[in-house]
Amino acid sequence: MSTAIEWTEETWNPTTGCDRISGGCDNCYALTLAKRLKGMGSAKYQTDGDPRTSGPGFGLAVHPGALGVPLHWRAGRRVFVNSMSDLFHAKVPREFAVMAATPQHTYQVLTKRPERMPRILNDLSWRSSVYLHESTLNLRGPARDIPTWPLPNVWLGTSIESDEHVGRADALRATPAAVRFISAEPLLGPLPSLDLTGIDWLIAGGESGPNARPMHPAWVRDLRDRCQAAGTAFFYKQWGGRTPKANGRELDGRTWDEYPTPAPA
Repeated sequence: MSTAIEWTEETWNPTTGCDRISGGCDNCYALTLAKRLKGMGSAKYQTDGDPRTSGPGFGLAVHPGALGVPLHWRAGRRVFVNSMSDLFHAKVPREFAVMAATPQHTYQVLTKRPERMPRILNDLSWRSSVYLHESTLNLRGPARDIPTWPLPNVWLGTSIESDEHVGRADALRATPAAVRFISAEPLLGPLPSLDLTGIDWLIAGGESGPNARPMHPAWVRDLRDRCQAAGTAFFYKQWGGRTPKANGRELDGRTWDEYPTPAPA
């Protein structure tokens, strides 16, 4: 589905639903949207989650019919995987076969559970299961070579909203990936302890919505300056406010729309 998210082109949700695990989840846009979609009768949002961590329409649900959607996109595009869920949630099937079978697309996977990534993606038996599943689903033609690992078209990222969670970057660094990125959105405080070693891309942005928490410009400038020093691509998404575009997305008189260069396969 096409999207207004500035750093991607499509969203793909073979699963929906999640559970809040940290402060960045407090005003989760996806949870609010799921409740609205449930009320509108959307079939994908009829499973309710635990009210302590989730909500109406936001229970974890798998949608097999949505799994093959990228197979029908001919032109390559950037695809945000599970904008309405978390691919590394414990209840989500670890599905990479479609991504392996569609190298024309670039998949952007963002999680608040990066500690699960190195355990899964460094497992040789799991990698083999990806290729086996490709074959079972007839996703890969007989003439295509088995792709290299890490998959060159899959970017892996983690959300870090406050200095309390900068350790998530360590789990990300331990994960094989063509591109590793951090989403500092909503940025709820400065990140003085964040180590950008091995990080290819950083997205920063303020929170949006009726209960948006303010973001100090100094926090963003510090991240931008450190990205420039480290050679990390910097993307500034928004200042935030009542709506995502309420206060624009210029920082010091310009927009920052840098993208990473994937490592050669």
